[in-house]
Amino acid sequence: MSGDDAGQEARPRAPRGGHGGHADGSGGLVRRHFLGAAAAGAAGLALPTATGCDAPSGKTPGPAPGTGPDDLAAERARAGSPDWRLRAPGPPEAVEGYTDTVSVRPGEEFGLYVSTTAPGFRVSAYRVGWYGGAQARLVWRSPRIAGQHQRRPRLLPDTRTVRADWRRTLAVRTTGWPPGAYLLRLDADHGHQRYVPLIVRSGTADGRTVLMHAVTTWQAYNRWGGYSLYAGQDGAYRTRSLAVSFDRPYDANGAEKFLVHERALVVLAERLGLPLAYTTSVDVHRSPSELRGATAVLSLGHDEYWTPQQRAHVTRARDTGANLAFLGANACFRRVRLDPGPSAALRTVTCYKTAYRDDPSFAARHEPPTQDFRLPPAADPESSLTGVFYEGYPTDAPYVVHQPDHWLFAGTGAGRGASFDHLVGVEYDRVTPEAPTPEKLEIIAHSPLVCAGRSSHADSAYYTVASGAGVFATGTMRWVEALMAGTGDDGRDHGMDARTRAFVTRTTENLLRAFASGPAARTRPAPRNNVAAVYGT
Repeated sequence: MSGDDAGQEARPRAPRGGHGGHADGSGGLVRRHFLGAAAAGAAGLALPTATGCDAPSGKTPGPAPGTGPDDLAAERARAGSPDWRLRAPGPPEAVEGYTDTVSVRPGEEFGLYVSTTAPGFRVSAYRVGWYGGAQARLVWRSPRIAGQHQRRPRLLPDTRTVRADWRRTLAVRTTGWPPGAYLLRLDADHGHQRYVPLIVRSGTADGRTVLMHAVTTWQAYNRWGGYSLYAGQDGAYRTRSLAVSFDRPYDANGAEKFLVHERALVVLAERLGLPLAYTTSVDVHRSPSELRGATAVLSLGHDEYWTPQQRAHVTRARDTGANLAFLGANACFRRVRLDPGPSAALRTVTCYKTAYRDDPSFAARHEPPTQDFRLPPAADPESSLTGVFYEGYPTDAPYVVHQPDHWLFAGTGAGRGASFDHLVGVEYDRVTPEAPTPEKLEIIAHSPLVCAGRSSHADSAYYTVASGAGVFATGTMRWVEALMAGTGDDGRDHGMDARTRAFVTRTTENLLRAFASGPAARTRPAPRNNVAAVYGT
């Protein structure tokens, strides 16, 4: 989420229907002002490691992954576990938890920190995938573990950072866990449940489509303990956190950002049988090797908060032949810094935003300001990478096809002017010629809208670079949610229907298959530079 008015940013309001912190009208954020085209860990006690205790009959751990592009083939053929969904979340403190790392390699250990009002609980690790339509598989289950209601959150006054600082409950070794996106489900004795998300990273990206999970954005919106990067406990922007910690649970059901903005894309990519690699924004920040040799890198449905290092490593991947897809809107908008936590590096997401001059690292060490990438004193608008420029919030508008003969729309049956209600929202991007924009860029969807009383457009756009890599941006935050439209699943369909789901699904299948086959410029038609024709510039 972005936007400000005389230094005051739009802030979250009380969620409806139990959904919190979601940058969308249904999730409950106050009006974001139209932006126009301005170019301007908690240390814990060491406990015994769990290694697959009490696995239910017929649910043995998955095979240890190899390094070849097809190392998930055997895993995908296994039977799924349809009971992975939460049935009874209960009140916030009923059961909740967090891990001491956002990701692990298969076989590595992570710490799990749990607080519950119940006398005991179990942990079930579900890997998300297609699995014949079940959409997840139980890979591991713990024995019953004694419950403990842990201490109240700790608030660090200088940055208004909330940390749980709980005692470690359990150490879990991931032997036999295939790479993928996992939901750890906490099942308390009194029947209440919560998720804890975890990514099990792939050993290599070579020859694969990389799913880059936006954990820094998940944390930016996390209101657990009363504070996020948007508001403090009183709901005011001025009392917001200036830095947020991974050493705390996520709010709501524990994995809302993943479920709404990412899960459906994981399920689709797994269903297609593509060679995949899994990673996170933190891991891409840490090392460019996370993307080395990738055929494609996917930025998922809400991927707003990036470090300069992450951006540099993604740009390098593009310039060495990896296709990029931005499947949301407002991507790569905020510049953040990853700072240490009490027990590990890269456990704190720092973003001072309009107060960047108060950041000691900026003032004393001349580090880049932690604010919007596009703003001075270190202006570097996201459009030079994404091709599109974030413009505003909120909107709700039809998606309108502009270039029906583009290869991305093959097989959709959509003609010029075909319209798909509610697909544009709640945030959107457009091609903005005044901003840094790739030289040869094709607008393939051009959707009229009204935002905060002003008329504008959202654009889907495609361009290529000298390496042969293709770059596609949807221009709308609802793209991944549309993969679930009309199904009653974990997204919020906003009134989108089965026709829209079919259109978005086929277009995304075209994209993923093309991008998985290597630099798109070598196998697909070149973009037609139509920006001047569309915008009259």
